[in-house]
Amino acid sequence: MNKMKEIIAELNSELVAIRQKLHSEPELSWEEYETTNYVAAYLENLGIPYRRTEPTGIIAELKGGKEGKTVALRADMDALSVYEIREDIPYRSKTDGKMHACGHDAHTAMLLIAAKTLHMVQEEIEGTVRFIFQPAEEVATGAKAMVEQGAMKGVDNVFGIHIWSQIDTGKIQCNKGPAFASADIFKVRFKGQGGHAAVPHDAIDAVMIASTFALNVQTVVARTVNPLQPAVLTIGKMEVGTRFNVIAEDAILEGTVRCFDKEVRSHIETQIRHYADQIASLYGGTAEVVYEYGTQAVNNDVASASLVERLAAEHFGADAYHIDDPTMGGEDFSFYLDEVPGCFALVGSGNTEKDTRWAHHNGHFNIDEDGLRVGAELYVQYALTWLSEN
Repeated sequence: MNKMKEIIAELNSELVAIRQKLHSEPELSWEEYETTNYVAAYLENLGIPYRRTEPTGIIAELKGGKEGKTVALRADMDALSVYEIREDIPYRSKTDGKMHACGHDAHTAMLLIAAKTLHMVQEEIEGTVRFIFQPAEEVATGAKAMVEQGAMKGVDNVFGIHIWSQIDTGKIQCNKGPAFASADIFKVRFKGQGGHAAVPHDAIDAVMIASTFALNVQTVVARTVNPLQPAVLTIGKMEVGTRFNVIAEDAILEGTVRCFDKEVRSHIETQIRHYADQIASLYGGTAEVVYEYGTQAVNNDVASASLVERLAAEHFGADAYHIDDPTMGGEDFSFYLDEVPGCFALVGSGNTEKDTRWAHHNGHFNIDEDGLRVGAELYVQYALTWLSEN
């Protein structure tokens, strides 16, 4: 492990340069063609075999000099439709309206350097390391597509990292059990009967239906879900009405549901449908509900997460392991954990002096690049230790 630290330290300037290049050239979900080409060329230069997935993405594999099991390391690659506000960084996005506002550029850079480091000690590896460079995490469809294209075939354990601006640089968090919530999307369309604002008794007001639903559906969580089971129901978008003196005939609401328990998830969906139907009926209208299951909850394997906790203490300091509650954010890494045991860790990049505590998906988002080396090293440490102990 000391050897690994030395190698990654020597590669740090290259690690930062890769991240900055990727940051300046963001590509949206399922459009990561140039990023895929860059990763492919980098792996090819190292001599690590890989294959492309469709339409974007890379699966590579490094077979060690000794027989053993297979561990997979995953990094996502896609950017967001976010305008980068900061003007003070030389590697600012070259495309207005597209930005690596969540740190996926860092994940890809860290995994490439991890691959390079492991390649240097290939003959000492007891087993196989698979590298998954995944597209489309931000739309929650990339991991599922990678699994369908064989990413988990023959894999015994999987590990992923997310850079995290709300944790101090150098800290590592890996919850045992629930880590990220499931993330679903719902749309409710209410149908009333339009009319003139002066004669409301001749119409069925979709504004009233939608407003009543928006207020009352919050009691699904507040009054029908066990308070010991975390859950969030948020309506983030409402479209209703066309003109100040026209009673609206249609209303569309869109929202998200986040929780950790499958039964709670199913219950909330049922209740949303029930509330929509009953409230629409109360006013004489109708309701149509479309509920889409997105990412599953990320439930870390306890043994795998315990390994991360041990590695953090042994290699980054006794106080490096950060303990905090799970997040209600979603992560499609869950689809890998449906296939094999593993875990998903957070690596801190928050530094007030460097102005890197902005929330993810914010136009000011940036990372403390001192955290890159921690992530790259953790990828390597996890792979080597898991393989040697299993």
